[in-house]
Amino acid sequence: MSTKTNKAFTKRLKITKNGKLKARKPGFNHFNAKQSGTERQAGRRTTDVSFSKKVLNKNLPHHNV
Repeated sequence: MSTKTNKAFTKRLKITKNGKLKARKPGFNHFNAKQSGTERQAGRRTTDVSFSKKVLNKNLPHHNV
């Protein structure tokens, strides 16, 4: 039996055309009223993320990232 892709992991990431991983910044779902506008805007942007090969092979076994 082959290894399955971790669906919770894939829903939080986007793999770009060139193979980079992008994800939302954590901590911006609620309690944002006290933050300044620039802070809230920064929370809407995605950031590049990097994982070790071991983590990627465990969670995304069939993707060549």
